[in-house]
Amino acid sequence: MSWSRLIRFLDSSGATSFGDPCISKSEDLIPLLTQNQLFAIRLEGVSPFELTRTSTDEKVRVEKLLGVLVPDDVPVIKCIGLNYMKHITELGRKPPPYPSMFMKPAPAISAFNDDIIVPPIAQNKNLDYEGELAIVINKTGKNISKGDALSHIAGYAPSNDVSARTWQRDPLYAGHIPQWSFAKSFNTFAPLGPMLVSPSIVGAADNLDLKTYVNGELRQDSNTSDLVFGVTELVSFLSQGSTLQKGTVIMTGTPGGVAMGMEVPKWLAEGDVVEVRLGGLGSCVNKVVYE
Repeated sequence: MSWSRLIRFLDSSGATSFGDPCISKSEDLIPLLTQNQLFAIRLEGVSPFELTRTSTDEKVRVEKLLGVLVPDDVPVIKCIGLNYMKHITELGRKPPPYPSMFMKPAPAISAFNDDIIVPPIAQNKNLDYEGELAIVINKTGKNISKGDALSHIAGYAPSNDVSARTWQRDPLYAGHIPQWSFAKSFNTFAPLGPMLVSPSIVGAADNLDLKTYVNGELRQDSNTSDLVFGVTELVSFLSQGSTLQKGTVIMTGTPGGVAMGMEVPKWLAEGDVVEVRLGGLGSCVNKVVYE
């Protein structure tokens, strides 16, 4: 792969480019951008999955950071439920024997700093956050082995599986069997970024601190080592008998601390700011805005 970290950005001429940011650690990305000192090695190509380095390794200043993925890059978002032991315990459940999957459509993808736009149908419907590790696939495959799984991964990013719990669980809306997809599939309900970090830096992403803050208050505090089904298991399982397409985003599940699990739930309200921070990957920071 031609990069170790991937960003999409505007340069000083206003052109949109992909690049490998000139940083020693992911936590430097936003501070350097704020100081107007963020540079990147420009990559050639228009797709995040088909990029090459230039012969000169041209270094350019990043004027504005954009979402690393847009909906047209993503065929589907495959999401895993009940995949952190603490979260499973919080909900009074037992670990599933195999990964439990639901899906979001591509238009749910939004940038790391975009507003979460809540449509009228989801307003005042027990809006919740779910900080997650996202996997992005860069090579189409089917029946992928665990041993070959990392070679199919472009990189990882923080993400938020925003959820309207009323549509998910209230029998008056969801019926007698809880449903997940509709409640989580509204546009902008899958913010992701600010960059992709390749397995060459974080391997199988199996020991990363994950923290979620709402208006600065710590709500989720875990580590990806608590995943029931890890990265290689998920990539392998989701490709069994079913082609895993290039560009697919896999949201790997959320740890304990969601509003739904609280004795007195602290649902998201208009104006709230949610930050999902993953060690080595950066932060996804999004404000809740009613449409």
